[in-house]
Amino acid sequence: MAKLIIEGGRALKGQITVQGAKNAALPILAAAMLIPEPVRIGNCPRLTDVEHMAGLLRALGCRVDWTGDGLVVDAGCARTAALPEDLAGSIRSSVFLLGPLLGRFGAAEAPYPGGCDIGNRPVDLHLKGFRAMGVKVDEASGRIRCLGRPRGTEIALEYPSVGATENLLMAACGAEGDTILVNPAREPEIDDLMAFLNGAGFDLRREGSSRIRVRGGRRGHGTAHAILPDRIEAGTYLTAAAITGGHLVLRGARKEHLSALLTALKEAGCRIRSEGTDLDIEGPERPKELRRLVTLPYPGFPTDMQSQVFALCTVARGTSVLEENVFEDRFRHGAELRRMGADCDLRGRSAVIRGVKSLHGATVTARDLRGGAALALAGLRADGVTVMEQAERIDRGYVDFAATLRQAGAAIRREDD
Repeated sequence: MAKLIIEGGRALKGQITVQGAKNAALPILAAAMLIPEPVRIGNCPRLTDVEHMAGLLRALGCRVDWTGDGLVVDAGCARTAALPEDLAGSIRSSVFLLGPLLGRFGAAEAPYPGGCDIGNRPVDLHLKGFRAMGVKVDEASGRIRCLGRPRGTEIALEYPSVGATENLLMAACGAEGDTILVNPAREPEIDDLMAFLNGAGFDLRREGSSRIRVRGGRRGHGTAHAILPDRIEAGTYLTAAAITGGHLVLRGARKEHLSALLTALKEAGCRIRSEGTDLDIEGPERPKELRRLVTLPYPGFPTDMQSQVFALCTVARGTSVLEENVFEDRFRHGAELRRMGADCDLRGRSAVIRGVKSLHGATVTARDLRGGAALALAGLRADGVTVMEQAERIDRGYVDFAATLRQAGAAIRREDD
């Protein structure tokens, strides 16, 4: 167990370099299972979720080694298609291995995945897609068992699920014949996965914004790929500057992946300039209200930034309304923020937040990854000292979170029990 101790009231100033994207690294690591030769995945963040995925690959027989800023994965010696219960049950992204295992071995077995408790996140769309590809799927005794070589077909997703899109694309790489995915997710991490797979000899192409075609029957080969910058990490530090009235320069960010957030931060009164891959943000003394912000699939406002912007709204002038349309239980940070003096009402998938002039330090608990980041941001703004318990949850998505904020002037330290 870990704690973050935060002394609030300091405006952030300085520079922060954006790390590689967790949400791109995890499916790309899983996709390495399709390739019987070594691949190098550069700009890979050293996060607990990444370490867990590396552990799963090793349990399947792969060799996985850190070299500099990346991982080298050699799946040539992988011999099993069954994921161990103790490792796979603790991380939701273990489900990403079903598709590549089917593409490689024509079989896959895993427990139902774990991860943050932020509401119902079923894998129904993944399994429905596998069945459409001719795979036999059994869900007995808390495990998912898939058997059969995937066959190319057309699959129409009822919802543009990121995970289902990624899993079905990887299964399609090992399928017989072409697969057309209709209504796929459009997140940048999808295109990063496709770039990795194309570099390894597979053939995936977007056909407009509503279709992806995968030509099956190809054998993958070794490649090197650098993970794209993490837009959620970048967004978190941008919001940290906004809530503290600070001035930060983010190095290595991609403005085009942050459009919805940048629009919201400008509405809140931030001044934002861009030059190349640098983003320069100056936060206001006190943010303005966000009258209505709705989370949606990309290119809409990302659900992974809702918690951090919620924290920003607690100290804004006026009343803000946030609507969560992706996960149904993603306002758990609201109750913790009330301990710090926030004035908010939670109504199902909506939150009404009446901004207060100041928050005060308190002892709070991180209930999930992004909610923990939100509490830390609130602590940076609050008067006095905030102690955030279960801070290890933040390790799933941020590299050296406390140290990164300290280099921008925050008074924050971590204590591990």
